[in-house]
Amino acid sequence: MKIIRYYLVGLAGLTFASLAMAELKVAALHPILGDLARQIGGTSVSVVDLLKPGQDVHHFEPSARTLGDARDAKIVLASGKHLEGYLDKLHDNLGPNVKIVEVGRLIPSLKISVGSEVFMCCPAHAAGGIDPHWWHSADNMQRAARIVADEFAAADPANKEIYKSNSIAVQQKFAELKSWAQQQLAQISKNDRKLVTGHASFGYFCKEFGFKTIPVLGISREDSASPQYVTDAVKIIRENKIRAVFPEDQANPKVLLEITRETGAKAGQPLIADGTSITAHTFEAMLKHNVNAIVAALKP
Repeated sequence: MKIIRYYLVGLAGLTFASLAMAELKVAALHPILGDLARQIGGTSVSVVDLLKPGQDVHHFEPSARTLGDARDAKIVLASGKHLEGYLDKLHDNLGPNVKIVEVGRLIPSLKISVGSEVFMCCPAHAAGGIDPHWWHSADNMQRAARIVADEFAAADPANKEIYKSNSIAVQQKFAELKSWAQQQLAQISKNDRKLVTGHASFGYFCKEFGFKTIPVLGISREDSASPQYVTDAVKIIRENKIRAVFPEDQANPKVLLEITRETGAKAGQPLIADGTSITAHTFEAMLKHNVNAIVAALKP
């Protein structure tokens, strides 16, 4: 009996080791994607964040340590839409057995242009560019959940039903978050739904919730605004009687504060633009923070 018992214990140990070895390892190039991967993958997936909360998505470059963290990963999740200009180099360094998934590739893009349904005006040096901040939309996050679940299922067919089930639950949560945001934003009249921000990062949010966006800078929060563009922005704010402008977390508020002095508009609570805030780097936390800040500043 002892021999049988030892055999069963040993077999259980081998089975546990096999399960541990079979766990799908995923690396994420954005904290929001890392959080999404954990929700979709559950206990079947281990996730490592290559870009950490507090880092700048526009200027991040993978280091040797980053490459080490990604070792043995089967999938790397990227935002796409040209946000990560280093993907080809990263792929060369990681090798052919790692699949880099640009989640935003299958999500409809917003082009930055004056006179569109979303952009009330835009910096000349950003016009014609693609807004890469697709994860400001609950609808886009639902699309992303389906994309990630499909990729996990392809890499790990044994757990495809888990990924599918988790994806459905996550999509439902994002739909509920959208409904909550719509209810909160209903306190702001349609005429007041104009969002003055630092850089052009809220186009998808504005399209989803019926706002017009007025970005003072370009696509990156490090872009600069010419004196002429600041003058144009001041004119638009005055003509439309916009009551508040919004600085952004992790960005220099100097230009926005200059505009508040010129126009008399108040400065709202800083918005989370790139989704990498130390305190709010999941879609849920980011959306709730931004909606609450916008409502507090723009409601009557």
